[in-house]
Formats: sequence, C-alpha cells, structure tokens
Amino acid sequence: MTTFNQWGLSPALLDILQKQGIVKPTPVQEAAIPALLSGEDVIAQAQTGTGKTLAFLLPIIEKIRVDRKDAQAMIITPTRELAIQITAEARKLTNAKEGLSILAAYGGQDVERQLRKLKNGTQLVIGTPGRLLDHLRRGSLTLGSIKMLVLDEADQMLHMGFLAEVESIIRMIPRNRQTMLFSATMPDNVKRLAKTYMDQPKDIRIAETSRVTLDSIKQIVVETTDRGKQQALIEMIRSNRPYLAVIFCRTKRRASVLNEALQEAGFASDELHGDLSQSKREQVMRAFREAKLELLVATDVAARGIDVEGVTHVFNYDIPQDADSYIHRIGRTGRAGEKGIAVTFASPRDIEALRNIERGISLRLERQGGSLNGTNVERTGSASAGTREGNRSGGRTKSEPAGRERSRRGGNDNSRGRRNSSSSTAGTRGEGRSGGRSGGRGGESRIGRSSEGRGPVGQGEARRGQSRPDGAKRGGQGGSTGSAGRGQGSGRNGGNERGGRNGR
Repeated sequence: MTTFNQWGLSPALLDILQKQGIVKPTPVQEAAIPALLSGEDVIAQAQTGTGKTLAFLLPIIEKIRVDRKDAQAMIITPTRELAIQITAEARKLTNAKEGLSILAAYGGQDVERQLRKLKNGTQLVIGTPGRLLDHLRRGSLTLGSIKMLVLDEADQMLHMGFLAEVESIIRMIPRNRQTMLFSATMPDNVKRLAKTYMDQPKDIRIAETSRVTLDSIKQIVVETTDRGKQQALIEMIRSNRPYLAVIFCRTKRRASVLNEALQEAGFASDELHGDLSQSKREQVMRAFREAKLELLVATDVAARGIDVEGVTHVFNYDIPQDADSYIHRIGRTGRAGEKGIAVTFASPRDIEALRNIERGISLRLERQGGSLNGTNVERTGSASAGTREGNRSGGRTKSEPAGRERSRRGGNDNSRGRRNSSSSTAGTRGEGRSGGRSGGRGGESRIGRSSEGRGPVGQGEARRGQSRPDGAKRGGQGGSTGSAGRGQGSGRNGGNERGGRNGR
C-alpha cells in the first residue's frame, strides 16, 4: 500500500497528516505528489472531493524556504470561496514550517490588511485573478521569486472570463518555474493554456474518479414540469428531511427567487451567488458550515470548490449542462466515505440534456414521477395532485408561517399583479381553483372554493390596480366579490390585499 512516508516528506508534515487521520493518499495524490516533489510540471484532471488540494499543497509546503520572506509560490483560484478554503487547508500545515506566512488575496476583503502582510513578507500567496492583479499594479506584490504556480479549477477560471487576467499574471512570473494545473474538466481552452505556459507537463487523469464519486451517491430523477418544479422540490425536502443540502440553480435570479420561496415555506435557507457582497457570502457559508442553515441555494460558479462536511443531499433544481457539471455538482455529497443523495428535477424540455448526462456517466438514473414522454409528467409534486393541491390553493400549507400565507395555483405566481393566464387541471368536487395566485403582504388571503370543482376552471386573471367598486384596494381592508366562473362559485379576498380582480 502506498503511503505518504515513502515520498520523503518532512517528519513534521507526516505528523500533521497523521493527526488529521490522513494515512492513505488518494489516487490523484498518489499520481501527482511524487512528480511535483521532483519538480515536474503537472496537468491533473480530477473531480472535487478527490484530495487534489492536498496534492499540490504538500509539495509546495515541503519546498518553500522560510528563511526568505519573498513570495515563492502562488495559487490562483476562480472564486473567493475557493481561495478561503485552500488557505484554511494550507494553514493546517503551517506548523510543519515555523515562520511560514500565507496570504489570501481576494476581493471584498480589507486591502490595507493585505498590504501590511505583504510588506512584512509572505512566502505563499493564494488569491483570485482580479485582486492579485490589483496588488501587482500597486507594486505591493512582486513575482520575481515565484518558483511554483498553481492554476486551480482552471476550467471554471476560463469559463468565468479570467483568461486575460490569468495570462497577464503568468507573464510576470519567471519562465523557470514549476506550473501545476488542476481542473475538473479539460476543455480545449484549458489545453491551449497548458500548451502555451507549461513545460512538458505530466498528464494525470483519474479515470475512475467519477465512478468512485457516483458509487457513494443514490441518484434520482424527479419528473415534473417547469411550473410544478418548485412544489416538487418542497415536497422532496419535506419527505427526505436533509441535514444539509445544496440546491443548484441556473442563474442568480432563479436562485434568489427560489430561496425566497423556501424561506416562505418555513425552511432555514439562504442563497449564494455572485451578486452578494463578500461579507454576505462569508456569512452565508459560515452559517451553512455550522448547520444554522439547512438549505443552500447556489449557482454553479458560487458553489465551485465548496467543501462542507455533512452535506447529505444535492438537488439539481435546474439540470446541469453536461455530465462533467453533473458529477461536479453531486460531488458535494457522498464524501469521505459517507453516503449521499442527489435529486435532479427534469421537465420535458430537459430530455436531451438528461440523456447526455446518462451517456456521460454510463448509467440510467432512477426515475420518480411520470414519464418524460409528455403524457404524464406531473405525478410528483405537481399541480395535478387533485385534492391535495386543491386544499393548498385555498390557503397556506401547514409549514408556512403566519403573515406569509399565499394562495397557490400549481406554483404559478401572480402575487405581484402581473397578468396571468393559465389553465388548471381538474380538482376534486368542492375544491376548485382560483385562476391566478393572489398573495397578501403581512395579511391573510382566502380564496373561496367553487361549488363545482370538476373539470378545468379555465383562464384566470389578476391585474394590478384594478379592483371592484366594493373591493379591497391596495393596503386597505374589506372584501371584494370575485367574478363568477361559469356560474360555479365565487371567491373573496380579505385583508391587506394588493388589489386586483381574482377568479373567472
């Protein structure tokens, strides 16, 4: 069995690893560490959770000279969160080298503090491209003594548009350096970067990484529609009761909207994306690591490199773009020998993307809900759940806190008075649906049930600023008689409503 002892690492480093319970190197560590200790350039393709951070940190810490105060090694990362995470791992190893100074340089942090640390001397710099360039322009950081350069999550760095910044930094570093490139995927732009700036690198690809990751994770596809997806997620969370879960959304806007809906449903959730300030992002991550949050709603970019113990579930609210992204997402769970669950929500429009993912991982994922052939896709958590959804449309669910009650109609939101036209599926007798979703801010909204709930209710409307003469105007009180729908019944809105006409 391969061990860390056989590579000639210092006793102090070996002692730290032993105290952390790190005994056997992972495949990427076993392949990369000997090559890096011997001074070779290395390209390593490995997924998150495979131990790649330690694969480049151990050789760097081993080779840094603490008798010199200039920067000797630099690690460039695409996100602040990843810079913070790598810095935390590096600090665990500093006891092996007394006098070793590490600087984390990223945006949103006090630049004066970074300047003071650079002035006093630091041997290892870990940072994002933008802040590193800022220090280089200020003259507070010089790269003439850099002997080791790491490009971590290189694919994501280029995907985020940092190619020009990264190349500017590399050109300021002496050519006689050791370059290490680590990436979850290896697209053509990463290969071109490696060819341009690396010297006959050793190519390391851990072929079985994805299979090892997937074997520890139960994977499920929940078949739904775009309209029914939010309720399907909420019902899945309630039934699975995750300890910690990461929920992936396609855009920052979708992450914000979903987080708001989850909070209104009574869950301890928060969002993580690029529009947040650095202090807010750190606050959110701290709360998630300490399990003060149950759910973290994130975009791919923001969640890149996040390593949090205890994540039991990953929910792909929006389907990943390809198999590599899928593996990278679900790799947040099922780590360190633990089991995990990954749930992907798929609508009919996601059929091709889902098939591509299954081809990429050589596995057909277990389905829940209806088939994706367009005939029966709303069985799980969707708007066609008959009595259950009919009851929900007449008031709030049990877990929704008072003051945030909203009437529902199949997950379609019309609470802000936008014009809404949609048809509802059949309800059970006595439990009809309102056409459009009407929500009060701070008050209660009640939509009367129709006397006949059979068959489609039809097209519903709600228009901003349009209230009946006897109705409740915005911010006022009173009741408005809903317009009758095919003579089947009426509804009334009460208490602090946003005005508008509701019903057929």
